[in-house]
Amino acid sequence: MSEMIRVTLPDGSAREVARGTTPAEIAASIGPGLAKAALAARIDGELRDIMRPLEEDTNLALVTSRDEADALELVRHDFAHVLAEAVQNLFPGTQITFGPSTNDGFYYDFAPTAEHGPFRDEELPLIEEEMRRIIAADLPLTREVWERDRLIAKWRADGETFKAEWAAELPEGEELTVYRSGDGWMDMCRGPHLASTGKLDPAAFKLTRVSGAYWRGDQKNAQLSRIYGTGWLNRKQLAEHLVRLEEAAKRDHRRLGQDMDLFHLQQEAHGSVFWHPNGFVVWRELEAYMRRAIDGAGYREVKTPQVMDARQWEQSGHWGKYRENMFVIPDEVPNTEDEGPIVSDDAQWMALKPMNCPAHVLIFRQGMKSYRDLPLRLYENGCCHRNEPHGALHGLMRVRQFTQDDAHIFCREDQIVEEVRNFCALADRIYKDFGFDYAIKLALRPEKRFGTEEMWDKSEDELRNAVVEAGLATEQYGWEELPGEGAFYAPKLEWHLTDAIGRTWQVGTIQSDRVLPDRLDASYIGEDGERHRPVMLHRAIFGSYERFIGILIEHFAGRFPTWLAPVQAVVATIVSDADDYAKDAVAQLVAAGIRTESDLRNEKINYKVREHSLAKVPYLLVVGKREAEEGTVAIRTLGQDGQRIMPLAEAIAMLKGEATPPDLRD
Repeated sequence: MSEMIRVTLPDGSAREVARGTTPAEIAASIGPGLAKAALAARIDGELRDIMRPLEEDTNLALVTSRDEADALELVRHDFAHVLAEAVQNLFPGTQITFGPSTNDGFYYDFAPTAEHGPFRDEELPLIEEEMRRIIAADLPLTREVWERDRLIAKWRADGETFKAEWAAELPEGEELTVYRSGDGWMDMCRGPHLASTGKLDPAAFKLTRVSGAYWRGDQKNAQLSRIYGTGWLNRKQLAEHLVRLEEAAKRDHRRLGQDMDLFHLQQEAHGSVFWHPNGFVVWRELEAYMRRAIDGAGYREVKTPQVMDARQWEQSGHWGKYRENMFVIPDEVPNTEDEGPIVSDDAQWMALKPMNCPAHVLIFRQGMKSYRDLPLRLYENGCCHRNEPHGALHGLMRVRQFTQDDAHIFCREDQIVEEVRNFCALADRIYKDFGFDYAIKLALRPEKRFGTEEMWDKSEDELRNAVVEAGLATEQYGWEELPGEGAFYAPKLEWHLTDAIGRTWQVGTIQSDRVLPDRLDASYIGEDGERHRPVMLHRAIFGSYERFIGILIEHFAGRFPTWLAPVQAVVATIVSDADDYAKDAVAQLVAAGIRTESDLRNEKINYKVREHSLAKVPYLLVVGKREAEEGTVAIRTLGQDGQRIMPLAEAIAMLKGEATPPDLRD
């Protein structure tokens, strides 16, 4: 075997180096500036430690802070390890489990000692101080390969039962690696990591909170303490992120939902929303808006059952692939006696639907379909249930009961690209009506999937070609392909919305599915007189009403556009002499279709202004004795200083225009 290997750099140049040379050494040979800036290396596309020796001919790209996505992934992973080491230094006997990076930082799950109990937020500054000490020590982070039994024995000897359990369950033959911090502390990890703790900026992280978690996310397992942190490349990035967090906290839909009396959640219905009258006004406006959109686009609305037999889910493939996320129901009368099981061993099983697709196929199958009947676009505001873990639930953003703006387009092969292109145009119009910019991503075939490679090739090409023909496969629209992120039955296009403070939300999708029509035996009669399978396009724009409303609350910081606001105007009096005029003004506004309330309380006007501003009412119409005599109102607009005096009729005309949904305006 040759002792020299060939290393090809991104510019096409190549170097002959000794086997065992590290990327760090190659960086140093190029120049001292690069040696200092290099954080890691991409070896034939795989991210690796910069100190890991090269063993064969390879393509090498050095990673610096300019490669921000890779660099952030590295530093956040390292911050998680430093956090774990700091906690074990400060609290001996604490067991470690796992600590991944996240979209804006990292976390680590710990099993504290019984004597200490769960960690507390008050302990975070002490842990941060120890983390900074470890960073300042500039400890080398060294990769080691361990033999399985030796590593399991090591973890058990150290009292690390969680690590020992995980190591014992990793696949036979899988390389088990650990990383040491200096000569002592170690954690089991695939890596990669920075060369040393000193590569981290000690001013670029902050521990944010402590929460409970369960080992492996299962509430039947041991409860752990999860410590969250945010980590960045430098102090400036951290400061900018903390400002965004502060702004996000102001916009938190759970707090605003309470302040605006929109909805609430409670333990008696985990993951299901109690919509209050104000919140349901928003829901109904969105529902009416979407109905107008889908009616105009040639969809036909349907309604399907909440509960279907397990055999139907078996045939569709969901019972095997998705059962852990389904609520199952015995199809028998439960035992009403005190003794004995509630459900017998003979019970047949049914399930609450986690999605609408199989039911729409069953509607399609009713009656013979011809090629002339296609495309057939079936739409449903479909209520679904998914058995999400309690710890994963988050306000409106992740729930167990939700309603999708769901539709399925049954079409011929030659209609797919046009249907997807039309959907792109529909989604574009709707998102722009709400003021969102968006990016489009193509999620490609996952490792575990149904269907042939030929089928997947065709489905992915159809979605790709539709976006190209729509002129959306450009940098302006953030076009990107995501390997391995498609559903088990179909690739999908994803719409990622950007909100007012720069956060992204994956919302709309369209999937090109040939699997489900085949599994559920859907067919139509072609022009040749033979039976053919339709292609089924799964599509949604809001995604779910619950989550979309949560996004809207945070995007607008509760200040909905007037057409969506639960209360669009309040007429408030300065003196009781204006009460009758205020009542008449309210009646005229309501007659004009404007959601209006009156405030005739014996309170100072500044108090009323402040209260209705907190409730995010778009317009406050103030009236006193003078306004009553002149037939005018003093209009205060939410978020603006001062007021405008105008005749009541003119104010009604202005508000009527503002209260008109965007799709109904001239």
